[in-house]
This record gives sequence, structure tokens and C-alpha cells, in this order.
Amino acid sequence: MIKHLFEKFKEAFFAVFPVAAIVLVLSLTVAKASFFSIISFIIATILLIIGMTFFTLGADVSMMKIGQSIGSHITKSRSILLVTVVCFILGVIATIAEPDLRVLADSLEKVVDPSVMIISVAVGVGIFLVVSFFRVYLQVKLSYILLVMYGLIFVLAMSPLIPNNFVAVAFDSGGVTTGPITVPFIMALGVGLASVRGDKNSAEDSFGLVALCSIGPIITVLILGALNGVSGVEIGRESAEALTSISAVFYQYVKELPDHMVEVAVALLPILIFFIIFQIFSLKLGKVNVIQILVGLIYTYIGLVLFLTGVNVGFMPMGSFIGEAIGESNMPWLLLPIGAVIGWFIVSAEPAVHVLKHQVEDVTEGAVKGKSVGFALSIGVALSVALALLRVITGMSIWYILIPGYLFSLVMTFLVPPIFTAIAFDSGGVASGPMTATFLLPLALGACSAVNGNPLTDAYGLVAFVAMTPLVTIQLLGLVAKIKTAIARRAVEPVVSIATLSDEIVEFDIYEEESEI
Repeated sequence: MIKHLFEKFKEAFFAVFPVAAIVLVLSLTVAKASFFSIISFIIATILLIIGMTFFTLGADVSMMKIGQSIGSHITKSRSILLVTVVCFILGVIATIAEPDLRVLADSLEKVVDPSVMIISVAVGVGIFLVVSFFRVYLQVKLSYILLVMYGLIFVLAMSPLIPNNFVAVAFDSGGVTTGPITVPFIMALGVGLASVRGDKNSAEDSFGLVALCSIGPIITVLILGALNGVSGVEIGRESAEALTSISAVFYQYVKELPDHMVEVAVALLPILIFFIIFQIFSLKLGKVNVIQILVGLIYTYIGLVLFLTGVNVGFMPMGSFIGEAIGESNMPWLLLPIGAVIGWFIVSAEPAVHVLKHQVEDVTEGAVKGKSVGFALSIGVALSVALALLRVITGMSIWYILIPGYLFSLVMTFLVPPIFTAIAFDSGGVASGPMTATFLLPLALGACSAVNGNPLTDAYGLVAFVAMTPLVTIQLLGLVAKIKTAIARRAVEPVVSIATLSDEIVEFDIYEEESEI
């Protein structure tokens, strides 16, 4: 366990340090933050590293094991009603515990009640987790469902019933939903559900659950916007410059810590209760497994408390301050390259991304390399952050980017191997996690305030862009792999039809060396 903990610490350190280093350089040069704000940020960085260490360790030994065990068990029961009810409950309780969803909901408290926002999103995830099960069970092609559902979303979002100010928020909600709590649960549940089938496509169908669960919140929040009605409001956050002494710095952390201890306990309690009930009546796991899961939940609790405390006290205020300082300068366009560089590194700090990369390598037996997925994600997120900050500066409509991006992604689903489509849409969800919501979104909000923009239409939408661009980059990765495999096959077999290039499944056996990604 100690060795595993040390490995997680190294992973967290090398994930957070590049982002922290960039922010420190900016706070000392371009933004010129106060000494006490920098001290607060350094403390937050330490808390993030420790928090991510404990969280990722806890996710490995608890969340994924619970999800996979329950997924496999409920499918074996052959009871459609049981599977439907359990999937819905799991989707709701896991989403309520999401830290990045809480960050987004709290930032919108002047627009909509945070509790109402969280429940709306959680219900959307629960409904679409049920849809995901039926897709796996009935072996429905993922691209068909994605095409229909995103078509519905765009029709609904463009209708006069939905306030324009709520569209970007709705798309952001789909991104923040699938974070460090939900992703391990959903991905492991998918593996458990698909493993029972045991056919040649079961591994492929274990992906795609995260993608579909990102759709549900967009629809439910759009409906919430129609019911709630939204007008332009000023959304702001306390600046990092409010700190004026060392005692003020420590006071903020001491003040915030108990609140997050209670918040995380309330969020994780339903998961614990649900597991205990399921363990007593159905799972009946061995004593060792139960102890490991309970210890893992304790690690998860400690990690999330430290993580949320760090990001709320140190990271979010600094992000807002830097965005506002650069936005007010004579070079607001400097935000674009800065945002791209931070976006490149920040995706590696998302806990859910590490879960995804390991899961991809496991299910594809090493054929799809986790490093390749990570590289494609970094490119996509860097581009998306730059585009989001371009919107902040120019006031460009979100549709100019969302419509071409999703149209391209949906067309690609018919051209690349299905497993890459599932991985790509899953990646879009996991790339937009708590680091995005707690630093990049405040950066955009701060910049938007500086240029006197409307935060609801200009700043929100950043998370949606982060969730969208990996759909393009990873599917392009799949297209390249498909072409390289076809070329390698043709080199070995001179007589081959052109139709080989349109095969739906990439072969990773005797051609693995030639087509290795």
C-alpha cells in the first residue's frame, strides 16, 4: 500500500507542478499578485497534490471495485427492473458527490439555486446511465444514439423556449458532470455490464457510458433554463488581492476546511449506504474486499476534502485575479497563448484522465496506448481553452464553435473504428474535470469582467469546449490508426480490395507493430 501511495504521489506531483509553475510565473510578472496571495496559492498547490494522491488511491481501491462488482452482479441477475433502478440510483448519488459540479453550481448561485442545479444534473445522469445500460445490453451502435441525442440537444437549445444566457451553462454542465467521482464509477460499471456478455464486442461496448451520461445533464439543464428563466446578472468571485496578511491566509483555510469536511461527507454518504445495503443483500463480497473498499472510501474522503479546500481558497481566486489582470492590460490577446499552455498541462492534472488512460490500456490489452490518449487530450484541451478565451475577448457566439465541432465529431463516428468513437466521447467528459472548473473557468470569468462582457454568454462555455475538442483529436487518432493498419495489411497481402480502408474494426494482432499508436 505504501508503494502504491508513493506512486500516486509522484503522479499527482508531476501533474500539478507544471500548472502551478506557470501560474506562479504569471503572478510574479504579468499579473503581479500580492505576496500573501502567492503564499495562499502555494499552500493550495500542496493541498492539491496531497488531495489528488489520496483521491486517486481511493478511487482505485473503492470506487472502481464497487462499480465493477455491482455492474457485473446486477446484469447476472437478468432482472431488467433491478438494473434500471440500480443504474438510475447510482448515477444520481455519484453525480451529487461531484466536486466540480458543486463548483459550477455555486458560481451560478445568483442565477439558479445550487441545489436545484445539482439535482437537475444528477437526474440527467441517472436517466442516461439507464440508457447506457440498454445500449450495452441490446448492442445498439453508439454513433446512432449520439447522432439522435445531439440532434435533439441542438434543436432544443436553439428553440425560443430556452434563454440564450442558459445555453453555455447547459453545455458546461455536461462537462463537469463526469469528474473524479462519477468516472471511476461509470467506467467500472460499464466494464462489469459488458463483461457478462463476453462476446467479441463486449470490450468495445464497455466504453461510451461516460459519453452518454454527459448528454443527460445538457438536456435537463436546458429544460431547467426554460422553467427558470435567466436574465443578465453579474457573476464574480473574491479576488486573490483580498488577502493582506499571513494570518488572513491561514484563517481562510481554517474557515473553509470544516465546511468541505461536511460537504464531502454528505456527498459520499449515499454511496457508502448504497454499497452497504447492496453488500448485505446481494454482493456478499469477502471480508478483505469490504475492508479495502471502506479504506478506499476514507482515502477518497480525505483526498476530496483537501482538494476542494485548496482549489476554493487558493486556485480559484488566483485564476480570477490573473484573468482580470491580463484582461485589463494593453495585451488582452495574451490570454490566448497563456490559456493554451495552461490547458495543455492542466488536462494531465485531472484525476479522471488517469482513470481513463489506465482503463483504455486494460480493455484494449495495450493496443491503444494511454500516452497516445493523453497526448491527443492535451492538444484538444489547449485548443479549446484558446478558443474559449477568444470568445471572452471578442464576444463571439458559442454556436460558431460548437456546431462545426460537434458536426465534425458526429460525422467521424461513421469513419473511425467504433472503439475510438466511444473512447473519444468518454475523453470529452473526463477531460473537463475539477481542475478545469476551479482554475480555467475563474480565469475566463475574471477576463470577462475586465472586458465588460456578459459572463453567462461569453465566459461560460469554456468547460463545454474542453469537453468537445478531444472528440475531434482522438477520433483523428483512430482514423490514422485505421489507415496505417490498412496500409500494413496491404503490404503483407498484395491483393486486397479498396474496401479494406473502410473496415469497421482495427486489427491489432499480427500488424500491431506496424500500426502501433
